[in-house]
Amino acid sequence: MNTFFSRSLLSLCCALPLTALGASEDDLIAQARAIHERVLTLDTHVDIPLNFATSEFMPADAEAQVNLNTMQSGGLDGAFFSVYVGQGARDTEGNLHAKADALAKFDAIHRMTDSLYSDRIGLATTAAEARALHAEGKLVALIGMENAYVIGQDLSLLADYRARGARYLTLVHNGHNDVGDSAQPQARFNDADEEHQGLSAFGYQVVDELNRLGILVDVSHVSKATMLAATAHSKAPVLASHSSARALFDHPRNMDDEQLLALKANGGVVQIVAFNAYLRPAGETATVQDLVNHIDHVVQLIGIDHVGISSDFGGGGGISGWNGAAETFNLTLELVRRGYSEADIAKIWSGNVLRILEQAERVAEGG
Repeated sequence: MNTFFSRSLLSLCCALPLTALGASEDDLIAQARAIHERVLTLDTHVDIPLNFATSEFMPADAEAQVNLNTMQSGGLDGAFFSVYVGQGARDTEGNLHAKADALAKFDAIHRMTDSLYSDRIGLATTAAEARALHAEGKLVALIGMENAYVIGQDLSLLADYRARGARYLTLVHNGHNDVGDSAQPQARFNDADEEHQGLSAFGYQVVDELNRLGILVDVSHVSKATMLAATAHSKAPVLASHSSARALFDHPRNMDDEQLLALKANGGVVQIVAFNAYLRPAGETATVQDLVNHIDHVVQLIGIDHVGISSDFGGGGGISGWNGAAETFNLTLELVRRGYSEADIAKIWSGNVLRILEQAERVAEGG
């Protein structure tokens, strides 16, 4: 065998996934574990209760789908902890209550990272800080906000939330708000199918202010019209922090192919979510394989640079094989089984979302 042919064959073998080379189960698991240990695994949506980081709910070992112990044992290196506030009355009293709940959750996350467990987990307010914390061997906490109801109609609050560490804001939750229309209008609020026909006039101002501050515009939970308007208007890539693909399962919380193509044109990322109701019909159990089917669809349609992973743990998320942070490795193993390379897996787990965080930072700096 000549030298050129030998090198070519070696190169081909190294490029093929182990599944294509007839690898044993033990080989697949060993390869996946090595990759899982090297890449930064980042979940973009973990909900927390109002009593988070108190004696009633200690983040290290609370009985929950995510705690610091299970993050470490399962190899979940980081998470966006959610400052979520449910939709309520759109009046002065409702807005004040929403702000108070938001501030309580910000304070709780800071208690976790700044005092209670500062030796184990740090708060990242930039993509560079997230990578640095991981390199130090610490767990990584980032903050996402869910539901622009937390600002009422006061744009100035966004700068305060950014100073507290917010890196994305989900524009709408269940029920319309003053920013835009929801994918799931609520009868309890007497919602019409549409209120603003997408993003409201105030909503455009919110997107502009988020861009100015370097906070990612999160288009999960919003109606299709709201999503398309926000995505077209944003100067920075947008994030869908916890959504899946409507082509595989028809649910209003999932994104259809037109939306995914708009996301690609904007440079954004969709984080496929481990939420049973968005992956399988009622009464059926979704699995890790179902979740990765959605990743496959996004990759085939818009490319490897536009997809990631989220759990919605604490907010209804959880599927067979990934029902808590302790089972995080199962996702990496399934990606390896499908033939994704380590570089691809690194993008899916954190590279893509950290890239758009950096892009949002540059837009805020005027770059």
